[in-house]
This record gives sequence, structure tokens and C-alpha cells, in this order.
Amino acid sequence: MGEADVIPLHGPGGRPRPRPTPRRRSLTPPPVETPPEPPVAEEPPPANLPVPAAPSELERTVTEVAAFLRRRLAGRYTVDEFGFDPDLNENVILPTLRPLYERWFRVETIGVENVPAEGGALLVANHSGTLPLDALMTVVATHDDLPTPRNLRMLAADLVFGLPGAGALARKAGHTLACNPDAEALLGDGELVGVWPEGFKGIGKAYADRYKLQRFGRGGFVSAALRTGVPIIPCSIVGAEEIYPKIGDLGPLARLLGVPYFPITPTWPLLGPLGLVPLPSKWYIEFGEPIRTDEFEPGAADDPMLVFNLTDQVRENIQQTLYRLLSGRRNAFLG
Repeated sequence: MGEADVIPLHGPGGRPRPRPTPRRRSLTPPPVETPPEPPVAEEPPPANLPVPAAPSELERTVTEVAAFLRRRLAGRYTVDEFGFDPDLNENVILPTLRPLYERWFRVETIGVENVPAEGGALLVANHSGTLPLDALMTVVATHDDLPTPRNLRMLAADLVFGLPGAGALARKAGHTLACNPDAEALLGDGELVGVWPEGFKGIGKAYADRYKLQRFGRGGFVSAALRTGVPIIPCSIVGAEEIYPKIGDLGPLARLLGVPYFPITPTWPLLGPLGLVPLPSKWYIEFGEPIRTDEFEPGAADDPMLVFNLTDQVRENIQQTLYRLLSGRRNAFLG
């Protein structure tokens, strides 16, 4: 062994030199990194692939009509104790009235937040127009324009239910006789009920008396509200007075036909069937603030003075609202 091969055991100064630490070989091979797979490019759809078109309005209408007819033929619809058929009302009666409401009269509603979204309530409105189209337009307003659609159950005169076909259709639309038992039953069931206390005196008044409220009867509607504790919603309708301006009345002919009046207007009966087309006046329907009745003590409905005062309060509320709406209207047909 040569001199170069001797490893000294001591360092300088006689200090022992540390022994080198032997290297240990790892028995576990190092992990092999797998290269990431290249992203797969999505193939674009073929250029000639047709895009399905949205169904047209006509196709949707045909589909809805077919579904409606299948339900009717299969008997899959309900009718309540008053004869109300919601399926028929939703798919036939309301769509028939909407063109008049939206395009002909261009009805605008005000105060929709005053109509409760649920529970019983009595809507009281002025009546006018020779034919009771104002009541029908109010039915559309309470269904289409409220935040929560509601079916207005109208209280109608006996004459309506005595007309051939009209009575059965009125029942299907959810309406009933203007009597306290029916009104209280509907209100007690949580329905929205509508009443037009002027009756035939309102719709049959002369054009010269337009927007002057007639007598509200004996306040039977107030009694019904008091007994059921529901709020009374005053409703003011502007525009209906101009659809058939009544300038005369053939009383003898009306008595012969058994109707309250036989009107003469600028177009009827001069123009024959064309005279039945209503003039396209601009309408406003305003729902006033509710008048509460649940604050009165039981038996309040039997107090004639209270009933009279509440009836007068509702009537005055509607009359003042009519004057306000009229003062802001530029023209009966332009609004």
C-alpha cells in the first residue's frame, strides 16, 4: 500500500477525524411522472344539423286546445256547488273577453295591491254602460292584473239567470244570484265576491247622468260583509259610460220583452247589428283601500244605522274616486 492510500485517523492537532457516513441506497424506485394527456378538442356540430325551432303561437294554441278537449271528453275537470267550472273559465271564457279588455278598451288598473291575495273579500263597484260589460272587464282585471290571480265571483240579478243560455254560462263562470245566503257562503269559503249595488238603475241610466251614482239599495252587501268579517274593496270604473251612450228608452217595448229598459243609442237600433258593437272608450279600474269589517262586534249586521253608514261610506268613496279619475282624463277615447 502506498503512502497516498493511507487515511489519517487524526486531524490537525491530534483531534480524531469523523468517520464519513456511508450512503444508503434506497430500495424504493423514484416515482415516475406521467405526462398529462393532451386536451381532447370538442368537435363542432355539423354545420348542416337543423336547430329545433320554438313552437309558434299557433302551435301552442292548438296544443292547449287539444289538451282542453281531451280533459273535457275524459271528464277530468271539477265543478263546485255553485256550478263554477274553473277549467272552462280559464280556457274559454277569459280568453274570449281578453281582446276586449286589452285591445278594445285598453283597460288600466290602479291599486291592485289593495285586493287581498287570499281569503274572503267583497268588491263593490259602480255600474254603467247599458250592457254590463263593466262587470265582465272587472272579472278579467282581478284575474290578469293582480299579483296573485283571483276568480271574481259576481252576484248577478235574477234576470241574468232567466235568459236562455246566459244563466248556465254565468254559473259555469262562477257567478250566482245576488242574495245574502249565496254571498255569505262564498265569502265564508274565502272567495273574492263582486257586487254592483246600483243594479239596472246604474247600467240603464241616461248618458246625461253619467258617472252620477244611483242609490245603493238597502245595504245587503254590507250586511254580508259584516256577518263574515271580510274587507270591503271599493272599485271605481271609468270608461264604461261611453260604450253605449243611452239617449232614449222605448218603455212599451221593454215591458213587452220583460226587460228593465230598451235603450236607444246613437248607433242602436239605427245601424242594426252594427249598433251592438261598443264604442272603444279608454277604461280605468281603480281598487280603493279596504274597509275593514272584522273590528265590529258580533251582531253588527243587524244594526240598520251601522249598515246605512257603511253603505254611504262605500258609495261616497267610489263617487269621489270617479270624480278624481275623470278630472285627470283628457278624452273619453284617448285617456
